[in-house]
Amino acid sequence: MPKISTIAYKNLKRKRARTVLTLLGIALSTWVLISLLGFNKGYERSLNSDIDNLGFQVLLTAKGCPYEAATLMMQGGSGLRYMPESVMDSLQAHPEVQVLTPMLMQAVFDPSVGETGAIAAYNGVDPATFPAMRSYLEFAQGGWFTDPEALEAVIGYEAAELEQREVGDILLIPEQEVELQVVGILKRSGTQDDGTIFVPYKALQKVFGLEGQLTSVGIKVDKETDIAAFEEKLYDLPDVQVVSMAQVKNTISNLVSTARVMVMSIALIAILIAMVGVMNTILMSVLERYQEIGIMKSMGASAGHIFRLIWSETVILCLLGGIIGTLLALGLSALTETLIRNLLPFSPKGSLILIDLPLVLRSIAIIVGIGIVSGIYPALRAARIKPIEAIHSSEGDS
Repeated sequence: MPKISTIAYKNLKRKRARTVLTLLGIALSTWVLISLLGFNKGYERSLNSDIDNLGFQVLLTAKGCPYEAATLMMQGGSGLRYMPESVMDSLQAHPEVQVLTPMLMQAVFDPSVGETGAIAAYNGVDPATFPAMRSYLEFAQGGWFTDPEALEAVIGYEAAELEQREVGDILLIPEQEVELQVVGILKRSGTQDDGTIFVPYKALQKVFGLEGQLTSVGIKVDKETDIAAFEEKLYDLPDVQVVSMAQVKNTISNLVSTARVMVMSIALIAILIAMVGVMNTILMSVLERYQEIGIMKSMGASAGHIFRLIWSETVILCLLGGIIGTLLALGLSALTETLIRNLLPFSPKGSLILIDLPLVLRSIAIIVGIGIVSGIYPALRAARIKPIEAIHSSEGDS
């Protein structure tokens, strides 16, 4: 006697078109579910990686909007406020400070890049302190500049690809008509540095007429330092804003929370639609086999046998749909990541979607669990069919 699961599988094959459409709905729901759960893990990992790669624990900026400060910290920016370079002297007085690295950020529109032009981001850094803080950066060509006032540039991997520059080339700063000599090309790092052009900050101050001005100061403190207490001391400095790692994480989390809720709502709707689709498919199958089920019961099949048969069809549908959806999530993760990046106000570098085995197993378990719940009503309906009434009735007349 064939197993109930074998009979259930053959029953599903009898209505191929409907079964395939139902599988497609379940697969799409699984794809969305796995992608979103993977996004939660991947985004947090990438954000932590970006912050760890900054090389300092506290950032000092000119007083202003904390969201702007967080954006400045993570991906650079323009139109931000400046603070006097003399703030460095006040910071050096704190014994907790291990290293200070001054920065001056500027961005200008470069009409010569691509077909429509692009924004070129310049980060003025201190050759004496910045390279040590970004020790993960490796060079494809050349090296760091050594003169703090030299008109030289080190270009991130993506910026070099966009500008089509190599070591020894001349780079013109648009609007300022100042030429920089390229002395280094960085390897791809997967961070915001890939799109940045680094220039000695003293040189950048002169180019943009901002002598004695900075946009930020990175502060690396001793490991034993109580960062919260240290931040309290920095608040005594006039017209500056203190941004810690925890603040940056919270600020960015707030920025993306709205988009995340919206996307999760879409996933919930997709899962509910899949549940209704599964229930409808199995219920239609029960109604079409009304007489057949009656005959099976008249030949000795119990209500439990019928219940398990119909329920097995639901489980098979959800299991196959879950597996197909998992393959979709893995195969289309790059496309999904691109869509999510377009929705978010800020995206860290690195992979935004992290799909591992525990996540896959948990997602399939959720889908199968939803299918089991969806199959209860059709299975109960089939189990309650009375053999005599079913045999003498027209198909689906119940």
